[in-house]
Formats: sequence, structure tokens, C-alpha cells
Amino acid sequence: MVAASLAYWNSAASPIALWIVNLCLVLNWFGDSLDGTVARVRNRQRPRYGYYVDHVVDVMAISVLMGGMTLGGQIRPGIAAIFLISYLLLSSEVFLATHALNTFKISYFKFGPTELRILLIIGNVFVYYMNPQIGWFGQTWQLFDVGFGIGAAGVLLVFAITAIRHTVQLYNEERLD
Repeated sequence: MVAASLAYWNSAASPIALWIVNLCLVLNWFGDSLDGTVARVRNRQRPRYGYYVDHVVDVMAISVLMGGMTLGGQIRPGIAAIFLISYLLLSSEVFLATHALNTFKISYFKFGPTELRILLIIGNVFVYYMNPQIGWFGQTWQLFDVGFGIGAAGVLLVFAITAIRHTVQLYNEERLD
């Protein structure tokens, strides 16, 4: 993801760098999917270590990626920050629910990390070929401004719904009658 971020940063000067981003996203998906499988096949699982390292890397990766997109001019800093905060809020809720409820869920409404990578790859192709500008609220916005703005709203909604559900569930499970 560091390489994807650097490629995004370079994409302002050289749009071909968006194809490097796509390659990096595919490699990231492959590595993210492969590490647990290799551990299981080799019977070398370390569940707590693997869970911890995987999610620390994921949080760092999205942070670095948003930075590269911002530096490359693909997204406005404010929108990148709002999306990143939304992502970190939902991640925190997932991590806390994993501990408090022994429930781990990272996909909502059929969207998870793989689908988000695919959307980002499709967005990169659109930006490369068309560099779409979207008129909205009297301003011109880039594709990723709109996409990540909508994404942030969706992520915040999922965060609110799951946080409320989990709070109610824990309240009911630990009543003080």
C-alpha cells in the first residue's frame, strides 16, 4: 500500500501511475488473502498475533493510501480526512465488538475490503481515461471526492447502526435488574 500511495502521489504528474496503483491493489489483496491461508496450510496459526498484525497493517495502509491520494491531487484533503475518520471509527467498532461480543464482521451490505479494492481499481480506470469532473452544489468535484464522500457517509451510517445494535445487545446481556 505504500507503493500504491507513492503511485497516487505521482499520478498528478504521470497519470500512468494509476495503473501502478491498480497493480499494487491487486498485490495487496493477494497478500492480505494469502497470509492466513498459508498459516492454516502449514499449521502455523497464531490467531491473536495474526489478527493484531493484520489489522494494524490495514489501518496503516488506509492512512497511507489516503495521504497519497491527497498529495497526488486525486481527492480533497477534507474529504480524505472525513473518509479516514469514518473508516477508523468503523474499524474501532469492529475491533471492540470482536472483543466484547466475540463477533468479527468486516463486510456490510455485501461490501468488504475486496469489493472496495475493486471499486477503487474501477475508479482509477475512469480517472485515467476520462478524468471526470462532477458539478455538484455549484462546485466542480473530482470522481474520488464524490465517491469517497458518499463512501464516508455510508461507513458512518454502518458505524452508527452497528454501534447502537451492539450497545443494546451488551446492555441486554448484562442487565443489572
